[in-house]
Amino acid sequence: MLLDFQVTFNLHRDVLPWVSTQGSPVSDTLEKTSRTLRIINVERGGNVLYTWKGVEGFTNVGLYDALAKQNELLYSFDSEVNIISASVNSERTLLALSYCHPTCETQSRVLSPGSRYLGVLIEIKPINNVKVLKAVDGSIRVQFLCPDKDVYTFNESYLLVVSEEKYIDQFHISIGKEDGKRVVIKNTGQIPKDRIVEDFVWAQWDMTDQMLFYIVPKCSSCVLHCIQFHSDGNFTFMLEIPLEISLADQGVSLVNLGYDPPEERGRGKIVTQNLQVFTNKTGGLCLFYYQPPKVLQELTYMVFLLHKGCSKTFKVSTTVTDPKHLKKVSFINIDSYVAVYLPDQFLHLINTRHPELMCYHLFLAAEDARISGMCCDCPLQTVLKTHVVECCTGILFSVSINQEQLLTFLTESRRDCERLAALHCFLLHLDLQPQMETQLIEWICDNLSTCLIFDPIQEFVIASLHRYLSMESMYLDKLLPYTSMPFWSQNIDGISCTSDITDMPILKAGIFKGFWKLFYCELEHMKQAQQRFLYINHMPRRDWCRLISEVDTVEKRNDVYQRNILENAKKVLRNMSTRKHDGRIVPLNQEEDYLQKDLMGLMMVKLKDHLSQHLHHVAKNKIEKIVLDFVCKQLDLVSQILEVVWRKHVLDPDVLCLDRSGSSSEYFAFHVMCRITDATSRMCMPLPPGFQTLHLVLAVRCLPLGNLLHYIDAGVLTLTETFVVKLFKELDDNKTNEKLKCSIILRLPENICEKVHNLWDYAISNNVIAMKYVKKLLFRVHQREVSRQLPSDRSPLTINFLPLNYLIMMLSELEDRALNPFEEDNIDAAFLGEIALKQTADLLRL
Repeated sequence: MLLDFQVTFNLHRDVLPWVSTQGSPVSDTLEKTSRTLRIINVERGGNVLYTWKGVEGFTNVGLYDALAKQNELLYSFDSEVNIISASVNSERTLLALSYCHPTCETQSRVLSPGSRYLGVLIEIKPINNVKVLKAVDGSIRVQFLCPDKDVYTFNESYLLVVSEEKYIDQFHISIGKEDGKRVVIKNTGQIPKDRIVEDFVWAQWDMTDQMLFYIVPKCSSCVLHCIQFHSDGNFTFMLEIPLEISLADQGVSLVNLGYDPPEERGRGKIVTQNLQVFTNKTGGLCLFYYQPPKVLQELTYMVFLLHKGCSKTFKVSTTVTDPKHLKKVSFINIDSYVAVYLPDQFLHLINTRHPELMCYHLFLAAEDARISGMCCDCPLQTVLKTHVVECCTGILFSVSINQEQLLTFLTESRRDCERLAALHCFLLHLDLQPQMETQLIEWICDNLSTCLIFDPIQEFVIASLHRYLSMESMYLDKLLPYTSMPFWSQNIDGISCTSDITDMPILKAGIFKGFWKLFYCELEHMKQAQQRFLYINHMPRRDWCRLISEVDTVEKRNDVYQRNILENAKKVLRNMSTRKHDGRIVPLNQEEDYLQKDLMGLMMVKLKDHLSQHLHHVAKNKIEKIVLDFVCKQLDLVSQILEVVWRKHVLDPDVLCLDRSGSSSEYFAFHVMCRITDATSRMCMPLPPGFQTLHLVLAVRCLPLGNLLHYIDAGVLTLTETFVVKLFKELDDNKTNEKLKCSIILRLPENICEKVHNLWDYAISNNVIAMKYVKKLLFRVHQREVSRQLPSDRSPLTINFLPLNYLIMMLSELEDRALNPFEEDNIDAAFLGEIALKQTADLLRL
């Protein structure tokens, strides 16, 4: 079961034992109590209002305190009434109720003649007075606003009254205390009210953020509106947006505004669609819409991603042939995901933060989609974020993604789309425990060759960086890439998706706070999506290639840009050396490689420039810290992968010895390091200090010489000074080792060769020393003759061999001073160059 449903409240577990102590312990009473006990509202904070009926003819209203795990009797009617909705204010001094009274029963003392539905306000501290708010023929719902604790005032409470006659009022209730403790309603006459909505066909109350969404029909479409309520009783019209759906022919539909009793369900209503709005903590706002299909074998539902300016229509194939067997579709909000659940058919987790491609969603069918322990005949209703209520059983669940089941799903998946969706969920939306993160890395290392369309190492590094750094600033998640797969063109079995562009929401407020500030940032980012920072494409690879192709010359060190890159690289290396890595066993030495050093500095410069263009409100030193954390965290993630491999395969420090053959575990580690090298190279990301030396040591231990040299020539392995020093010092000069050393020294870059050639007393090494000595001598001769220039009409043959070039220049100068014995034969410098080249080739036996 991919979704984890934890029971946070159960009527029969948390209430029934307490209710049985409130009355006569007769079996009839308990049976009727159990049968009539049901939830009527879930308040902010998870408190549950419920009702039950007794054999004495009473109807009771109770409250379950989710924090204290205690029950409290709020009010009792002396007759049986069908309570539709109820709400209690924050101090639990006022109780608002809406109910209908059976016409065959005796009218209660507060029910007006001719009115079947009633909304009342009750003083309950102590029970003192009942005030009628509404007496109408249509059903009504009540809901107290829940103020913020920091701006709360005791003197006033605010109540929403929602009528199915298509209007919504807000009542301002002034309260006070008498005799020091008794709470009374101070409005002795008519309670003042505001008419805030008229002519709506659908409304939803968001308890967490105190927002009211409602839809008003307009011609052949609808317009979604939202009102934000504040703690002082004021409210703000936040947005409106037209929707390409039609609800004009449906009855009024209310979401999270009470629950109809069994006797009232379906009476006088034709509501068949399911429509809900969900928000998430990053500013996402989505509307989900489902209407029963005309063709049972194909079910369609729409998602309006208002923060992305688009809508998606999903079509799912089903196996239902009989309309009686078609269950109701449930929408479950899990913050970053919304689950669309059809019992016995499918479970679709729609990614609301990154909905662009289908490979970011999770679609499960058949047995994989089964949710055990749920009532299939009762749809689930999202009442709070990550909380759903099953009204028919009276159970409140907290919903989350089960990480162990998701890992099982990942390991058993055979399609790349499923693997990428699971990885995306793990890395970006779940708070991974260290043990679970280790298992995830183990799966990545074991399936490097299984994933054909994407690179799991790239996904791990990029997504982990995004999640880690998004906590630094609320804007960073818009400027950093979150996945290694910006494109996906493959279909997913069992489901199809079409996307459309929608109208932009019209924001009516001038100042945004809380959720609306995040939502506004989402809209602004969507307008400038082309400026989004995607590191893989944005990093100018040609700049890096130019850097690593240049030798470490005086001109390079003096260049301002180059010095800036070098200084940034030094910051990274200092930071890496000061970080504490307690318990790490991978033998990575803190060495400096000029190629990786250049790449570190270049990455910091480019990323710093980009962030400075967009984060104008962030100080310069803060941006520098973010950039430094980005590079260092990326290096840590690579080290973390190696750490998991080392621990799983129990590799010891002897892995750095060159005079031993490698084991199968070491070959696996070498393979993983090859894939890391390939992944980071394609992302233009540096490797941690010591990585390349360790990689070379493993290659020497695990590969035949021919394969080793092929890896070096192909660029998979990069020779380092530390490795060459280790090679010359640790290996003796037997025939095999001499061949290895000769092959390596012939492939050394010039800057490394100059530093290590004197470590090995061998013919090739001595030849390098001789060449270096000749170069110095000829350079001194050239400095003495630097004032003399070659004649402009001469074009000497230029050879890519420095000593030979100097020889040609010297002979040409001798010819100009009439010291050349071949002057009368008119032999020019080009001919001398050819002779010198042939003589040199003969001497070297080339």
